[in-house]
Amino acid sequence: MPRQLTERLLPGKPYPLGAHWDGLGVNFAVFSANASRIDVCLFSSNGRKELARLPLPECTDEIWHGYLPNASLGTLYGFRAFGPYDPARGHRFNPHKLLLDPYARHLSGPVRWSDALFGYRLQSARGDLTPDRRDSAANMPKGVVVDESFHWGDDRLPGVPWPDTVIYEAHLRGLSMLREGLLPHLRGTFAALCDPRFIDHLLRLGITTVELLPVHAILQDRFLLERGLRNYWGYNTLAYLAPEPAYLGTSQLQEFKVAMRRLHAAGIEVILDVVYNHTCEGNELGPTVSWRGLDNASYYRLMPGDERHYVNDTGCGNTLNLAHPRVLQMVMDSLRYWAQCFHIDGFRFDLGTTLGREGNGFDPGAGFFDALLQDPVLSRVKLISEPWDLGLGGYQLGNHPPGFAEWNDKFRDSVRRFWRGDAGQRGELAARLAGSADLFDRRHRQPWASINFITAHDGFTLADLVSYSTKHNEANGEDNRDGTDDNASANWSPDGSVEGPTDDPAILARRARVAQAMMATLLLAQGTPMLTAGDEWGRSQQGNNNAYCQDNALSWLDWEQAQVAAAQPMQQMVRRLLALRRRLHALTANRFAHARHEPAPGIVDIAWFDTDGKPPAPEQWANPEVRTLALRRAAAPPGETWQPDVPGSPAGDAGQVQVTLLLLNASNADVVFHLPEPVLEWQLLFDSSRPDAPEGAGGQAGGVAIQAVPANSLVLLAAQADPAHAATAAHEAGHDQEPLT
Repeated sequence: MPRQLTERLLPGKPYPLGAHWDGLGVNFAVFSANASRIDVCLFSSNGRKELARLPLPECTDEIWHGYLPNASLGTLYGFRAFGPYDPARGHRFNPHKLLLDPYARHLSGPVRWSDALFGYRLQSARGDLTPDRRDSAANMPKGVVVDESFHWGDDRLPGVPWPDTVIYEAHLRGLSMLREGLLPHLRGTFAALCDPRFIDHLLRLGITTVELLPVHAILQDRFLLERGLRNYWGYNTLAYLAPEPAYLGTSQLQEFKVAMRRLHAAGIEVILDVVYNHTCEGNELGPTVSWRGLDNASYYRLMPGDERHYVNDTGCGNTLNLAHPRVLQMVMDSLRYWAQCFHIDGFRFDLGTTLGREGNGFDPGAGFFDALLQDPVLSRVKLISEPWDLGLGGYQLGNHPPGFAEWNDKFRDSVRRFWRGDAGQRGELAARLAGSADLFDRRHRQPWASINFITAHDGFTLADLVSYSTKHNEANGEDNRDGTDDNASANWSPDGSVEGPTDDPAILARRARVAQAMMATLLLAQGTPMLTAGDEWGRSQQGNNNAYCQDNALSWLDWEQAQVAAAQPMQQMVRRLLALRRRLHALTANRFAHARHEPAPGIVDIAWFDTDGKPPAPEQWANPEVRTLALRRAAAPPGETWQPDVPGSPAGDAGQVQVTLLLLNASNADVVFHLPEPVLEWQLLFDSSRPDAPEGAGGQAGGVAIQAVPANSLVLLAAQADPAHAATAAHEAGHDQEPLT
């Protein structure tokens, strides 16, 4: 039993929450509405010995607080909370369990699994109704009192405009675990994030923004460890203000800040994937490590009339109760901490629908959204939502408030199905290429609100998408039952029998062509493109579409593979297409096009055509067997225009209208497109079947432009048009009308 100090803590202050050093001592403050007493526990420098337990002497507005004079930086601490153990009423207090401070900014290490971590007796016939009296301190990480100061110098957020943003989704650990030339203890850490070779790779590609999978401290799942696996993705948060200790190669918070400063110096933004919908404590049978023991009834949404059990809209056992002001405050304080203390450029919210749930379900005006969008700090960073959860009415794509971008899975699905050759896909694809105006063109939102992607961490890689017809998740130890069965993938062998690796050059060539067409579709569509790390060189997960537990070479990036000859065409193509996005402002316009504006005579801002150069009739749109599509876009540049004679240069006659024509052929035969009137001097900019071919003139026949498009490919043409006598078909601001699809 630790000694009780003879002196009592001073009253201290209820704000700020957490443990804060002021040069003379440490102030502790923690929220609990239902506890009867809370002790702060102090530990030896190695965390193994509890030195003292000190009751927090004051409680102000449900914040327990106390001040410890002469306490220093590096102090290790935790809490014990006293109160009723009454699960039926939602209370699970158990002072035998050491609790992590929800505001801990640094952890002493990982959780060490033991039955003592559970607040109830695991072997009891009464389930979770009998409290467990074993002390969990030996198995728990401790909070560490830290100095948050850092010399940021002239660091500034790059502030990349949304229309220019290109996102690269990556796992911090996976980025560098196989990177040669790094000290072993720095691989998989924040220190490796700013490796000059990685920064150069991003800049060469044209990436503006890195989106990292969760870097908050996580709890490794016990069932995975028992299988010899680990929770790799990290959607199992243990602390919302502390980085995962395993990602700190130097054990210093400054490591991440140095990485941020170097990335910012290169003009690269960093977005964090954050998990505020649930915690690592799971359902009523999960461990007690923090929030559950401090005030279960406040921190979690409990079933009405059955407070022993949790609302589980997340599929992870519990749901944070953001309707409670102190829980909402914790989330907001966490976000603000990362934005201000680490200069993070934005956040991607896992299961964002859960965060917007009020008493009657999802609400775009929910308290969380209101708090975020009015915040003078957080409203200025990039905000992205995953617009679904597993609860009733959980699919809310396009329904988030202005200020948010949203992951657009409809884009993912339509692109996959169109290029696989599925019937009846071109109408859906047309809408997605145009920025998904049918979903987002409301409340003055702009096309960048659609985060377009073909692959993400969850699902097949791009290489696997064209190499496997079905998932192959046997390595996860769940008999291939986990992961989705609906992948819209194909292995592209003649009879469908060749799954995965092959030496057949014909199969490999066709797989490469389809993958190139899909990548090109992503990068040439209106909206914000998101690439998955490694897709640019053909990274494979051997058909595993749910590699959440594969913390090994299956998930890590193999940078040697990126250097082989076979990996170069896709990388060169990505560089070329992202350069075209910067040249062709019609691809990144900040307003939706609905064929109401005519930038040049006879040329509206957006139009669709069949292979005969005519707009499709309704019955042609409805024809499920048509697998071709032409999209023409036109826009007048703001002050400058694209010059066809100087690749990469936008300089030229500022009065000219830029016109692009995207020709898509998902059929298995070459197709000739008759280009629409008026006849323009088209220049061929890109052919996905020959991504390394130089730019050149388009074909002409009898004064009528034609262009051949190979099977399973797309072609991009561009021209300029004289805007003289341009007319307006309808008022440009008429966004209340139905978008053209």
